[in-house]
Amino acid sequence: MQTIRLAIFDWDGTLMDSVGRIVACVAHAARDCGEPVPTAVETHQIIGLSLEVGIPRLSLEQGSERANALIARYRHHYVHDSTPSPLFAGARELLQHWHAQGVALAVATGKSRRGLDRVLDETGLRPLFAATRGADEANSKPDPLMLTQILDELGIAPHQAVMIGDSIHDMAMAEALAMPRIGVSWGVHDRARLLAHHPLAVVDTMAELQRLLS
Repeated sequence: MQTIRLAIFDWDGTLMDSVGRIVACVAHAARDCGEPVPTAVETHQIIGLSLEVGIPRLSLEQGSERANALIARYRHHYVHDSTPSPLFAGARELLQHWHAQGVALAVATGKSRRGLDRVLDETGLRPLFAATRGADEANSKPDPLMLTQILDELGIAPHQAVMIGDSIHDMAMAEALAMPRIGVSWGVHDRARLLAHHPLAVVDTMAELQRLLS
């Protein structure tokens, strides 16, 4: 693989093992609002999208009072839910290693800025990232706007960066810019779906990811 200057990460399902918490909070919110409770598989399909785009895909009308109520209850539960959401094993060490090697790091996530700031502070990882974007600061994935914003902020061309994520939304976002991309298999979408977007690779462990980019 060619030398890269910037590694851009998705957050949920890529760096943080938060998929179970997201599924639980969507279920709690649906019950609160009297909506049908989505299956875990159904919720997996919207992880990575902004809430405003993802929640209506659960059979609701975008911008409707029902969708807005579900989003509000989801946000409430995510702050208070006790489902563990640790960093994946090896994630911190991988980020620290690349940062020490002079690779710029960034985050492009479906989280809101408020949610992203919370986890950056809780994990202590904020100092490692040169740029971060939440879903309310750009268009929702798979629109590539948040990637374009990060590239412009850091003065880096798409071919000098790599997008790393667990969902087809991450892969499609990078593909739209002809940006190199790597899928990780431990998140919401399986290898076959990730491979449909022609990533450089789909990796199964953090160690494999580190070897690929070293």
